[in-house]
Amino acid sequence: MPLVALTSPIAPAAVALLQEAGLQVELPPSRGPEGLYAVCAEADALIVRLPLPLDLLDRSPRLRLVARAGVGYDFIPVDRATALGLPVTNVPGGNAVSVAEHVIAQMMVISRRLESADQTLRTQGWKAATAAWDKAVELSGRTIGIVGLGAIGKHLAQVAGLGFGMRVLGVRRSGGALPDHVEPADLDRIFAESDFLVLACPLTEETRGLASEERMGRMKPQAWLINVSRGGVIDEEALIRVLHEGRIGGAALDVMNQEPTRPDNPLFGAPNLLLTPHWAGMTPASVERTNIAAAEEVLRVMRGERPVNVVNPQVWEHPRHA
Repeated sequence: MPLVALTSPIAPAAVALLQEAGLQVELPPSRGPEGLYAVCAEADALIVRLPLPLDLLDRSPRLRLVARAGVGYDFIPVDRATALGLPVTNVPGGNAVSVAEHVIAQMMVISRRLESADQTLRTQGWKAATAAWDKAVELSGRTIGIVGLGAIGKHLAQVAGLGFGMRVLGVRRSGGALPDHVEPADLDRIFAESDFLVLACPLTEETRGLASEERMGRMKPQAWLINVSRGGVIDEEALIRVLHEGRIGGAALDVMNQEPTRPDNPLFGAPNLLLTPHWAGMTPASVERTNIAAAEEVLRVMRGERPVNVVNPQVWEHPRHA
């Protein structure tokens, strides 16, 4: 019976899909790398939700597939997988709706000052809370800049532009046509003109530190920087300085360099900063959707078919697939 290893639990519907096809599904017998090494040593496929040890694939001789139950795969040693002839898959767009709606929620909290209104009402009373009405702004007519027009960025552009009447600027790595309601812009312009600048791009060597102190210095004094990609896309030390000096309106981060982060993270002391624990893409619906899609990739490989969403297509040139 082929064995599918999991780095952590997946949705029951995805487990049922694998088991109904006659596959055995196992979690590591213990926490830490040793437990993962043990289960992967006998596994035919691996479904990934947590970072992998760099040497795990070398210690997993039976693996035929590494399936990421999500979008980002920067914590999988893809180069090593390719060298071993292992295809790596992900689920592009699986959490696009969830992440886009998270960004909209962040912008609503920011623009209508909801947290501040709640706290002022509780601590200072009705009159003090209502006195701040003139600090609220409408999203309609504001400019949202989106760096990364993949599935998440496209859905966000549609909701923000067509739903809220925002002006949408967009930049994408691959070039190509943008949706009709998105105005193309380069990075300098998108940082300078956006009221809400959203980072929704993958973390690569090209995007690491993309939100530098110099680029943040181009932003409007009341603009907000929103990151739902990876922490490394922002120069965090520079962001902390920019926030303390009041050079931008604020920042909303769902991702950080250090995850899980410690209580002494300097970000916690920065003003005008809205933080969430890397859960923008995590709703029960999106988790089940991405988990099932990863399980379906496993089933394809077990049937002798090629998976659909391969992030390292050069793997097919490996002698293993001759």
